[in-house]
Amino acid sequence: MSGAEGRRATGHAQLDSRPTVTTTDGNQNITEVDVLDVRQTLDPAVQYKMSHQRRGTALIFNHEHFFWHLKLTDRRGTLADRNNLKRSLTDLGFEVRHFDDLKAEDVLQKISEASKDDHSNADCFVCVFLSHGENDHVYAYDTYIKIETITDMFRGDKCQSLVGKPKIFIIQACRGDKHDDPVIVQDSLDGSDKSIVNETEVDAAGIYTLPAGADFIMCYSVAQGYFSHRETVNGSWYIQDLCELLRKHGSSLEFTELLTLVNRKVSYRKVDMCRDINAIGKKQIPCFASMLTKKLYFHPKSK
Repeated sequence: MSGAEGRRATGHAQLDSRPTVTTTDGNQNITEVDVLDVRQTLDPAVQYKMSHQRRGTALIFNHEHFFWHLKLTDRRGTLADRNNLKRSLTDLGFEVRHFDDLKAEDVLQKISEASKDDHSNADCFVCVFLSHGENDHVYAYDTYIKIETITDMFRGDKCQSLVGKPKIFIIQACRGDKHDDPVIVQDSLDGSDKSIVNETEVDAAGIYTLPAGADFIMCYSVAQGYFSHRETVNGSWYIQDLCELLRKHGSSLEFTELLTLVNRKVSYRKVDMCRDINAIGKKQIPCFASMLTKKLYFHPKSK
């Protein structure tokens, strides 16, 4: 194709000015570009509107005990997580509803009801799962639930009053069969005092999933393929540190920046006491997958 033909075929697209390169095997390596819409400008400072009448609903599904047939261990310490989250989310203005050890049918019923609620006067929505997890699902009391089944209920075609609003999912569950081995960072060491740590347990199995939808953010207690640690008295590392940082910075720091701080804080921890001696000294790193399209702040609401 000649240069003139290329210009006619592309319309308003901008073409790379470099010539076509012929490789050693005779194939041509051609550079292509996407069409630029010069009419659209992106303001990097734009924020979600968080001035609605209500902050929004926060659901917490807490699972400590499981049907014996599942052969899942009790999650000691999870009540501390539930209570910690309830306080932190309430302080940010959320209307918190928590449920303990519900069967899968009841969990889905509660989530379905929430998706059908009118959120038009709310800033956003939060859903928290404290449980065991595996592959693309989390466990209720009696069986598993696919995470996609939960997030699907809040897509735009099914929950129109949350269109364009943040939908935050926090999942405290294990995501794999590996421990994260500690390494010494050569240029920086954590100088904080060593805290008192009670016995540490791990949440069973592993999770990996991503919703395909704008304005979702998935917050995971651990990166895929690794264990998530939970103290039998104080609760899980991830929820402890998330709630601490929400209390300190939740009303001032952008949410994804806060989650990055959570990642750092959890990464400083290591297992000191555990019945599994192979877990001693092991570490953990959380992760989050953001499909947010704007900055997210939980500034205090005017009274």
